Amino acid sequence: MNHDLAVWEGDRPAENAAAGRLFRDLYDRYIDTDADFGPTPLIAKYFAGLLERWTDMTVDEHNISPWSTGPLICEASGPLIYVPMRYSMAEEASAFAAQLASSMGLICFDPQARQLRS
Repeated sequence: MNHDLAVWEGDRPAENAAAGRLFRDLYDRYIDTDADFGPTPLIAKYFAGLLERWTDMTVDEHNISPWSTGPLICEASGPLIYVPMRYSMAEEASAFAAQLASSMGLICFDPQARQLRS
């Protein structure tokens, strides 16, 4: 079982429902497509911040990475990164990911709970 977060660039939506609609639009445009978008510089910097805390699962020899797919950078496209986490580490990893996003002026959304994270 996984827990996922979506992090993107842009203005913070006023409420959770608007964030959900925006997330679905961004996901359809940048993730669920055959087009190949590289991550924007800010999303690449966010990705690097995640990997400063925990290694990518593709090089995780000690099973300590919270990421459930790898390489994690493959989950980034344009202004959006979809961060899948192992459920067993989701609480700690999602708190860190949300704090990092906030510190960088990025939007963090929990698709399972359908709510913005701060």
